Amino acid sequence: MTATEQAALRGNPSFVWRAGQERRLAMVRRYAPLEGKRVLDVGCGLGMYTAAFLRYTPHVFGIEIEADRVCEARAHARGVARAVGETLPFADNAFDVVFSHEVLEHVADDRLCAQELVRVTAPGGRIVIFVPNRAYLFETHGIYWRGVYHFGNKPLVNWLPDALRNRLAPHVRAYSGRALRKLFADLPMRVIVHTQIYPGYDNIVARRPRVGRFIQWMTYTLEKTPLRCFGLSHFLVLAVHDKTNVRTFERSNV
Repeated sequence: MTATEQAALRGNPSFVWRAGQERRLAMVRRYAPLEGKRVLDVGCGLGMYTAAFLRYTPHVFGIEIEADRVCEARAHARGVARAVGETLPFADNAFDVVFSHEVLEHVADDRLCAQELVRVTAPGGRIVIFVPNRAYLFETHGIYWRGVYHFGNKPLVNWLPDALRNRLAPHVRAYSGRALRKLFADLPMRVIVHTQIYPGYDNIVARRPRVGRFIQWMTYTLEKTPLRCFGLSHFLVLAVHDKTNVRTFERSNV
């Protein structure tokens, strides 16, 4: 698989740690305390968040589907294995915090992956998810046009009807709030927080600090209003319930 094909199919991981990632980490810590917890990073990419979690607990593990990324991630955090989100190689209730950062949109079966996230989370634990928002102005993963992949932000693609949107971007999902929550329907969990957030704008801040900081201020203010619905990503935090009588987690699912 070429680098372009890999980017289209899997997306690009975080290559550097910047203010935008630090902001998201602070959001995670607000709703899912990490100190001393058993943490799993599902789809950890190059291990940027995996390494950041090690600031708070030594019990950090990650999985990643791409072998080359696994090797690079292990330079940041040793507990990284090659696996897919639909078949996590861990026992039931193994983790206190399960983290999935811009991954569900790429997996083959997002409903099965959602079940696996719940399965490996201990009762009382938290699942923290970031995924692309269907209402955002741009499709950030690029599109296919006449059979050729074009990387980069493409305006209004996600606002098209499903039939057209999925022809241009068959390689990646974007979720409405309802579609995201539906993945976890009938699973033993409850929603702690579900909102939308805008980008970090780190590149703009680096090139034009005043402009970038103004955009940050403006859009972060919008996150406190109904206009947050047009943000870049959904931020969803789930609390897992007692699973004693739930049949969802029979081994046929994993």
